[in-house]
Amino acid sequence: MASQSGFCDLGFAKIDTERLKRKGFSEVIYCPGKEKSHLKVIVSTLLKNKQDILLTRLEKNKFAFLKSSFPRLKYNAIARIGYFVQKPKFKKPGIVAVVTAGTSDIPVAEEASMTLEILGNKVNRLYDVGVAGVHRLMQNLPALRKANVIIVVAGMEGALASLVSGLVKSPVIAVPTSTGYGANFHGLAALLTMLNSCSPGITVVNIDNGFGAGYFANLINK
Repeated sequence: MASQSGFCDLGFAKIDTERLKRKGFSEVIYCPGKEKSHLKVIVSTLLKNKQDILLTRLEKNKFAFLKSSFPRLKYNAIARIGYFVQKPKFKKPGIVAVVTAGTSDIPVAEEASMTLEILGNKVNRLYDVGVAGVHRLMQNLPALRKANVIIVVAGMEGALASLVSGLVKSPVIAVPTSTGYGANFHGLAALLTMLNSCSPGITVVNIDNGFGAGYFANLINK
């Protein structure tokens, strides 16, 4: 059970049981670097405290290990997200559009999309509409303009976020990805392009941080 301090001290981890009240969703668990046995105890503790489960960057072998103890745990292999929601979330009326420049950006976009859906958002996925064939984007302009907030996921030079922002009134969350050749520097080129955008209304999260973009978009949309 949670202590009066608002967290459960497991020795190797301190589970924040009050985050649901502060943020509207339980503590989210980043899985890389954590032992399987530690993840099992963390998930068990969250469930005992009637918390929802969202596990990011969860590898298949760790999911299989957890699934044997927690049969209701679900998994999205593309997003690498494990999740279980105690009660279905009330769907927010607004739409969040998740846009990718290319197909290679989909895993990061799916991390954002799944995060949004687990948190109770309606998501419109618009994938592979990058600037190399800008007519693909323009065909989706009506859908983009209906969104309350837009997440743009792009690697290479990362130009798509600026283009989208210049066409809509909604806030844009730009996600640089590590997709690209050598001078992309594992996403640094896209990150710098997005940070230096001249289009107002863009905020930028870290390289490949689909979860961060989805979580922030949820806060805007609610």
